[in-house]
Amino acid sequence: MEHSFEPLKNDLIIRAAWGQKVERPPIWVMRQAGRYLPEYHEAKGTRDFFECCRDPEVASTLTLQPIERFAGLIDAAIIFSDILVIPQAMGMTVEMVDKKGPHFPNPLKSPDDGQYAEVMKRDVDVAKELDYVYKAITLTRKKLQGRVPLIGFCGAPWTLFCYMVEGGGSKIFKDVKTWIYKYPEETKALLQKISEVCVEYLALQVKAGAQLIQVFDSWAGELSPSSFKKFSQPYLAYISQHLPGKLKELGLDPVPMIVFPKGAWYALDAACDLGYNVVGLDWLHSPEEVLRTVGDRPITVQGNADPGVLYGSHASITEVVEEMVKGYDWANRKKGWIVNLGHGITPFVNPEDLRFFFQEVHRLTKTDGQ
Repeated sequence: MEHSFEPLKNDLIIRAAWGQKVERPPIWVMRQAGRYLPEYHEAKGTRDFFECCRDPEVASTLTLQPIERFAGLIDAAIIFSDILVIPQAMGMTVEMVDKKGPHFPNPLKSPDDGQYAEVMKRDVDVAKELDYVYKAITLTRKKLQGRVPLIGFCGAPWTLFCYMVEGGGSKIFKDVKTWIYKYPEETKALLQKISEVCVEYLALQVKAGAQLIQVFDSWAGELSPSSFKKFSQPYLAYISQHLPGKLKELGLDPVPMIVFPKGAWYALDAACDLGYNVVGLDWLHSPEEVLRTVGDRPITVQGNADPGVLYGSHASITEVVEEMVKGYDWANRKKGWIVNLGHGITPFVNPEDLRFFFQEVHRLTKTDGQ
């Protein structure tokens, strides 16, 4: 079924993601819809996190909150959802525990624990299991009325595997390291299965109305350079290589693809060759070094202010924005940069300090005639 949406009034981020010269760098930030906003708590009410994700009306309301609060300052919405909906669709139980985060009561313990075989043989009906995400995307596109594009997303296979094995976040990643060094082939088999689900899931998000997609490899930095080449890189590449073909099968045009291998600073060069249009950067990168590494490849980079600066003074925020504008050589290049934080907004940020960050980006990148 083809959806009909209002024409896009602001396509800045799409043009920037395709590598075109633009009048100013587009801006959005990861986790821009979330708990730092007072209106988030009002709309969420007594629902738990995953209930919000599964209710298209609530998810679309939460997605739109930063667009409405920061009207005219940000250039994209990102659907309110979670990377862990894929493990749920693959048959695993995931709960969101208050003040602790995601929790798998029964993580994968070893290839012989019975659950691994079940997950591997399960025929995942991605259209049916994650229908609520597509409904939320379509509803959000309609409510956006063309104000800004809508980003869809998924977790990267490696990061999803970490959660499925660790049962949640971790400081030492004991279980996932056991898997990659003790059961490397079984690990790769599951990573491949997750990759295939990711391609299908992202394609159906685009069908529902997503105009760009991002793959979040939040735990990429837990891998050594050689392990990254074995357990993350091939599966990120699988997604970028197979998504355009899947979209074509569905009669859809390609959309810009963003990859965010957080913490894997050593893999920036490789990330530029993975087949994505945009490479997301965390705050461990210096813009000047990034430009040297990217070279003349037609890659747009996204990032990468330290999210912690939003706890600081306005003078500090200005300084960080100035460093990025200068470091990415915006005045001369006028392309190849989407402004973002180096990770998601952290709790307790004052939304007005984020507004100041946005305003400073506009002020410091404005050209004559704007």
